[in-house]
Amino acid sequence: MDDSLFNSLSTELRRGTLTLAVLSQLQKPQYGYSLVQLLERNGIAMEQSTLYPLLRRLEKQELVTSSWDTTESRPRKYYVLSEYGKEIFGQLKNEWEKTSQELYNLLKGEGPDELD
Repeated sequence: MDDSLFNSLSTELRRGTLTLAVLSQLQKPQYGYSLVQLLERNGIAMEQSTLYPLLRRLEKQELVTSSWDTTESRPRKYYVLSEYGKEIFGQLKNEWEKTSQELYNLLKGEGPDELD
């Protein structure tokens, strides 16, 4: 088996799911490292080098907002879903649930019968 092909396809498969995973954890404000830890505790490994560009993109798309907390000795940038982000997250979550159930059925051989 070609490992590079598998790795490429696996990365492609994960890309969209990582966005949904990040959005799901931004109901409450999180800073980058806390977000990585939350995801890892739930079985989703994500490098900070992947997370920060994703957070910047989500902010540019107005799905998340950010603010600096300078009360600690080390300033931290916190991210949280915007109202628009909450709406889009709800839609994406519903789409994910529908699509994953359809795919699950296909992979288990429970989809509609094939055409003759």
